[in-house]
Amino acid sequence: MANEQQVTSANDALILIERLLQFASQRKLLNGQLDTHAARNELLSLFGFTEPYEGEVAEESLESAVVLLEPLLDYGFAIGLIPDNTTTYRDLLDARIMGLLLPRPSEASAAFSRQMKEEGLQAATNAFYNLSIDSNYIRMDRIRKNLYWLHETEFGSLEITINLSKPEKDPKEIALLKTMPQAKYPKCLLCIENVGYAGRPDHPARQNLRVLPLTLQNEQWFFQYSPYVYYNEHSIIFKGAHEPMVISHSSFARLLDFVEQFPHYFIGSNADLPIVGGSILSHDHFQGGRHVFPMEAASTDAQFVDAKLPGVRFGIVNWPMSVVRVNGTSKADVLSAACRILDEWRDYSDASAEVLAFTEQSDGTLVPHNTITPIARLRDNGEYEVDLVLRNNRTSEEHPDGIFHPHQHLHHVKKENIGLIEVMGLAVLPGRLKEELEQIAAYLTGVSSADAEELQDATHPLHKHGAWILSLTERFGTSNTAEQAKTIVESETGGKFLEVLKDAGVYKRTAAGAEAFERFLTSIGLQRA
Repeated sequence: MANEQQVTSANDALILIERLLQFASQRKLLNGQLDTHAARNELLSLFGFTEPYEGEVAEESLESAVVLLEPLLDYGFAIGLIPDNTTTYRDLLDARIMGLLLPRPSEASAAFSRQMKEEGLQAATNAFYNLSIDSNYIRMDRIRKNLYWLHETEFGSLEITINLSKPEKDPKEIALLKTMPQAKYPKCLLCIENVGYAGRPDHPARQNLRVLPLTLQNEQWFFQYSPYVYYNEHSIIFKGAHEPMVISHSSFARLLDFVEQFPHYFIGSNADLPIVGGSILSHDHFQGGRHVFPMEAASTDAQFVDAKLPGVRFGIVNWPMSVVRVNGTSKADVLSAACRILDEWRDYSDASAEVLAFTEQSDGTLVPHNTITPIARLRDNGEYEVDLVLRNNRTSEEHPDGIFHPHQHLHHVKKENIGLIEVMGLAVLPGRLKEELEQIAAYLTGVSSADAEELQDATHPLHKHGAWILSLTERFGTSNTAEQAKTIVESETGGKFLEVLKDAGVYKRTAAGAEAFERFLTSIGLQRA
């Protein structure tokens, strides 16, 4: 939030409007004088002005519109455009302002198609990504606050992020949300009806959202970028109809359709069952982007073939989770192979490996447990590649949150579901860890002292990390420099994420686990290459 002591005057606001129009023209959000005149009048109307600023506005080149928006939001609050000067209400007004500077959704889509024909697909996605940033839909000012580092392991370099880009709601906002009636429109955050929606305190504004229509398997889908990108060109591909997520043959066919249309992007899906699935299971969607994840870079350490599909290769990926990689130049054959593995896995049980496909309820109904997290790519050599991550969502008395889920001793770092992004080797850790890890590092430099009794007290702010802190000070001492302590804490946090992935793996990276994994593959007719 901007400094509330700096008062934005009416004249300042008029100048900011002109500067914002200049920015929008430079970034090609506005296309020529006709658009600029109309946008100026819309902004003047929004802020209650009848005439624009008449003085000269110096030419400038800004990295983003945020430096202009913040004082405009201050002025908007001062004149009553928003009832409270909270981040939530400021974001609602922010989207409203930027929405006035964008082409209509159909025009944005037509511009993408035109650029793709004239300059190529990558130039078109680059421009669409930049539009999503320049419109402030993708909040790069917040995303840059995220912490990021690499953690070296025997499986390659894991990517570790601490997510600081999603603003926390203050107590006043939380209290307000509790009093609001349940809304029914849009049905969820992924519905196409979000485009242009003004938002409300419990639902983000989307006037600055633009999407691209897609056809996948003869169905209407849409493509957009995520407002909180966790990696380069983080995309969301969502179904036009509000239908629940299901991992099926059609899902795999859509993934392969997509990489055929966007060969420079990967695409994947969260699994479709609780515990091992994503955060939004009510609306069918995928995630994609232009990023090489650690799992993609991992090799296969066991290869298999299928006599019925001689052009397809199968491999067990050298990865802490249980991944079958399918490669082939024939789209139909790769699809057939992936579908077969899904069908076989859905019904597969191996009690010795704690894999049970179903649990029978008291009324005789069967609750399914096996599913797959799929990822598809089109390689530069023309091969289709599908990674099928085997998942199981059973729980037990020992592991009530999930047998193949981060176990209790890791919850102080990561308790949430292990979804698509984490599966591929990028940890999205909660924002609370930034401050907590800094406090833990202080114990390793001797600035703070680790008292076991004190840390065991449930009221201590680092209570959940207590055992970890004592272990770290015992192993690394308390005389480290600040930089050494930071490196230790980051490395040990990365090690925790590796443990998380190992817990989520159905077949463990042991001799017994490898044998059980191979037992599944040979049971469906695959043979060692």
